[in-house]
Amino acid sequence: MTYTPDELFASTAPYYARYRPGYDQAFYDMLAARFALDGTQRVLDLGTGTGVLALPLAKLVGHVTAVDPEPGMLDEGRKLAAEQDITNIDWRQGDSTTLPGMGLEPVLLTVMGAAFHWMDRDQTLRDLDQLVEPNGAVVLASGGAPGDLEPAPWLQVIADVRTRYLGPERRAGSGTYSHPRERHQDVVARSPFSNVETARWDRTVTRTLDEVIGLQFSYSYSSPAQLGDDKDAFERDLRQALTEFNPDGVFDEVVRTEAIVATRP
Repeated sequence: MTYTPDELFASTAPYYARYRPGYDQAFYDMLAARFALDGTQRVLDLGTGTGVLALPLAKLVGHVTAVDPEPGMLDEGRKLAAEQDITNIDWRQGDSTTLPGMGLEPVLLTVMGAAFHWMDRDQTLRDLDQLVEPNGAVVLASGGAPGDLEPAPWLQVIADVRTRYLGPERRAGSGTYSHPRERHQDVVARSPFSNVETARWDRTVTRTLDEVIGLQFSYSYSSPAQLGDDKDAFERDLRQALTEFNPDGVFDEVVRTEAIVATRP
């Protein structure tokens, strides 16, 4: 069975909110210093998911508009905002194609997480040129391009189990079906936001066995929708394989935060 991205993402939403590691605090510190964030600015988080970027940024600016096509993701984001007593986020259903007709006010920053590769990147940047204030920026946050970091050895155990259930073609990439061949930096460099800087921060994340398994269900390529009736069997086999590989149940991984900050020349 073939699923649309929306269906895949809907099934990942609860796992995404709980198990994704988020971005390094140094990333937010950099934005606060670079753009003098003082609780008054407006920010757009395009492709917000469960608010991985929107929630921390809401504590630094006056208002965040968090846009995502998947209602389940927005619902998870609203729950997290309520838990953290964050009230200055407007959760809106939409995507890069609906942006011009959404009646949004100008923003200092437009931030995007791992959603940019799903978009028509050139058109999205042209549309954002109409929305981002003259001294503002487009900021792309990600875990870096696939292959940038040496993968933790236990990731191969997961890949082997996943391949048994879902086939080898889904092994490539870092959460996408196929990563764009053209780097984000090159796309942005020919856009109105052609002044491009890249910053990176690496940290080690330690997970339990349950957290490693929950994380797999947050990816579109191994989502509950993708696995269907095999989800329980997949989880059982994965738990057994990881336990055999690492009986102490502690799994370390170096996780990267990469930020591309693009401003007008």
